[in-house]
Formats: sequence, structure tokens, C-alpha cells
Amino acid sequence: MRARGLSKHFGSLKAVDDLDLTVHRRQVYGFLGPNGSGKSTSIRMLCGLLTPTAGEIEVLGLAIPQQAEVLRQHIGYMTQQFSLFTDLTVRENLEFLAAVQNMPAKKARSRVDELLTEYHFEGRANQLAGTMSGGQKQRLALAGAIIHKPELLFLDEPTSAVDPESRRDFWEKLFELTDAGTTILVSTHYMDEAERCHRLAILDRGRLVADGSPAELTGDLDGSTLLVETDRQRQAKRALLPIPGVISAAQIGNSLRVLIDGERVDQHQIEEVLAREGLDARVGPVTPSLEDVFVAVTHQQARSDALAKESGP
Repeated sequence: MRARGLSKHFGSLKAVDDLDLTVHRRQVYGFLGPNGSGKSTSIRMLCGLLTPTAGEIEVLGLAIPQQAEVLRQHIGYMTQQFSLFTDLTVRENLEFLAAVQNMPAKKARSRVDELLTEYHFEGRANQLAGTMSGGQKQRLALAGAIIHKPELLFLDEPTSAVDPESRRDFWEKLFELTDAGTTILVSTHYMDEAERCHRLAILDRGRLVADGSPAELTGDLDGSTLLVETDRQRQAKRALLPIPGVISAAQIGNSLRVLIDGERVDQHQIEEVLAREGLDARVGPVTPSLEDVFVAVTHQQARSDALAKESGP
């Protein structure tokens, strides 16, 4: 999948702004960003459901949106809202989706039976979908999205309404799919899910602000995250936040996690400020997390936008 200069405007709102994207086969590629960052809009354009304002899209060798109808035969799509029929049984939902994909009756029966077993619905085949738990509905929706064995699967915040154990099980299913050759693009706002992706795009206000593997993204922040250990975390936070170059200070248990711009402030200056405040504190570098990356790149984007606005006409 490849997109260049992808944009979508709704009036004066730039929902997606000049996005460049490359997704390789058999990857789990993640979109990480808050609500309103352009994740869902980007996915809808990539799978041909929404026409871009500008840009070029190629998916599975097809030009999108021109060849969107052909593409739909080769992709699966799952949203965060349960979109199957609550008044049909598990089996009836899967049979309906097989019919939508024009699967021959014998092949459809075999595929439905296969998915009932693979997704642990053997004893629930005749249960109404509307009576199932959130995690069960999620598994059924995923089974429905892959009933035709798509080459590419789009998942738009699919785990937003389920418990942590169900989310873990769901991700195990995703890796089974990639092992079998499926490429997956998934949007999320959970940091632990983002860490599972082979590659990750961080979106902020419609723009791509970072792109790489989780290890690459956190590696770029080496030396920019400090751990401040003190029994007076709130006072330390108040002292540190006004310092130019301190991007954030978040209390984590009995310590503070401080993200800094290494070109503007360093560990020694942090220690000096805390000492002047009369705080007994130990300061040292700590391995960056994806949350640190997210805060850093979105802060950098906001700062760049502010500078551009100040220098504008």
C-alpha cells in the first residue's frame, strides 16, 4: 500500500494533511493518535470509501478510488462499533457475510465451520449475536471481516470497547493472520497496542509526525527522558514545568517522568533547579517509551505550527 500527498478537507478543516505512507506486505502497520487526528479518515480513503481532496493512493496494485470496487473483493474492514446483526445468530451472521462475498454454498459452509472452530464459537453457533459479551462480539466481527480470506485487513480502533484480556487474545489472532500472509493496518490510541505493531505512524491533527518501528521511534529519543525520584513529586513538577526545554513531567507512582528537549536543557540543569527548591531528588536517564515519543513529536509539531503562525503574513 502506498499513498503520496494524501489530503482530505471538510470545508476549512484539514482532516488529513499531505500524508505520505508506505505499508509492506505481511506487516501489522499501526496508526497511533488521539481522536480527531485523522486515523479513521485516512483508513476510509485507503480502502476506497472516501474520495481524497488531493493525493495518490495505490493499494494491492490498484489505483484508489478509481478501482475501489475491485479492491473490495480483496480487503476486509472492521470498525470500532459492532456492525453485524444483533438479531441473527453467530452462524447466520457468518453465512450472510459469505453470501455478500458471493461464496459458493459448499465453500461457504466449510469456511463458516472453519471460523466457528478457529474463533472458539463451537458452542455458540446458534446464540444471538446481540447477547454476547464485548470480547465475543469483537471476535465475531473479526471472523466476519476475514471470511473471504482478504489479502489486506483494515481495522479502525477495533478494541476500544473490550477488556485487556480480550485485547490480548485479539492481537494473537492478528499475528496468526500476518503469519498466514495477510497485511493489516490498524488504528489505535492504546500505547501497549502500538508497541505490538511492526511499524507505526503517529498522526496529529491530520499530519504524519513520526513513522518507523517502535524500536526506531524510541531510539530517536535516547537521552531525552529523565526519571526524577523524590517524595515531593508535585512540588518537583511545579518547579520543572516552567523550564524552557522541559516538554512534560508526568507523575508515575513515586517518581516523575520528565521529557526534555536535549538542545535546550540537560540533566545537570534539572538537578540544579531541584536543589534550589530544596528538594532531595535523584535524577537519571530512563529508557524512552512510545508515550514519550508521542508527547515529543506532537509537541514539536505544535511548536513548529506556532512559529509558522508567528512568522506568517
